[in-house]
Amino acid sequence: MNRPNLFQIATSELSQDAFFVWLMQWASKSAYEESFFMGSIGQDFIRYLIGKKYDESPDEIVKVEVKRQWKNIDICVKVNDEFFIAIEDKTGTGVHSGQLDRYKETVEDYCTAGNMKPVLIYLKTRDESKSRMLYAQQKGYVIVNRKDLLKFFYEHPFYNNIYMDFIDNVCNIDKASSSFRRLPVKNWNMDSWRGFYSYLNEVIPVKDWCYVANPSGGFLGLWWNYTSWRDYNVYLQIEKGKDGGRLCFKINQVKDNHYNVRNEWAERLRDHANGVGLKEDLKFTKFHKGNNMTVAYIDQRDWLGPDDSIIDLDLVLVRLHKYEKFLDECVEQ
Repeated sequence: MNRPNLFQIATSELSQDAFFVWLMQWASKSAYEESFFMGSIGQDFIRYLIGKKYDESPDEIVKVEVKRQWKNIDICVKVNDEFFIAIEDKTGTGVHSGQLDRYKETVEDYCTAGNMKPVLIYLKTRDESKSRMLYAQQKGYVIVNRKDLLKFFYEHPFYNNIYMDFIDNVCNIDKASSSFRRLPVKNWNMDSWRGFYSYLNEVIPVKDWCYVANPSGGFLGLWWNYTSWRDYNVYLQIEKGKDGGRLCFKINQVKDNHYNVRNEWAERLRDHANGVGLKEDLKFTKFHKGNNMTVAYIDQRDWLGPDDSIIDLDLVLVRLHKYEKFLDECVEQ
């Protein structure tokens, strides 16, 4: 058995919050006197966060106050009564309900009243879409991602069980994220799929990807190739759920006449599939009324590859481009 890792047992965002609070508490004067090395790392991490926002960070840190869940913000750090760091700390989830705007307003009002400089940090240890990272940046947050953290940790080695457990856990997440390149598809976990989506996010014009909760158990979805047919959006979606990863032909903005709209679009897909040799690949769903409907799909093995195979990324991209072209031709007919 490998050495047990605390953060592979305590996997929630609250556990990750606790680590960063613990790390920065070492920067306080009393804790620094207990361990020069952990104190130095804690202070350097605070300087690192401030340096992501400002050209200068404090040479000497004499006062540190670290809090969790102040005004519902994950982590807040007051440094020398000069800087106020607010961290929105995420693992696999993303932002919701306008929280970044609310937290920014709260922090800026507090800093104005206390004559402090705000540092808004969006910290993410698992993969997230480029559009969601850009959204956080546009809201005034500085991104600290997994690669940033690993670089900092590699530059600050020290043997402490908690510290090393967290570093090892982040390293394992990083390895899992790239595992889609070396593992048979059947052995992929959710981090493998996130890594694969991040790869696609670099090579095709992805609109967004994220986890979608629903009554059927939820799925990890990726959306791209949006185009218009009549008054509706039609597009492609990969959804990794309990039944594997389907490539779906979607239609949305269907506000009424759902049955007829869905059937007419299905007939157009079916007719063109018969004409271009996709008849065997394309499968059609049963009618389900909704603003957003899956009309047809392609099984995972037909677009991604057999379950026991290592992915051929070049071939997958060829297939995805083929389905993009197919969808565009259906619209143009």
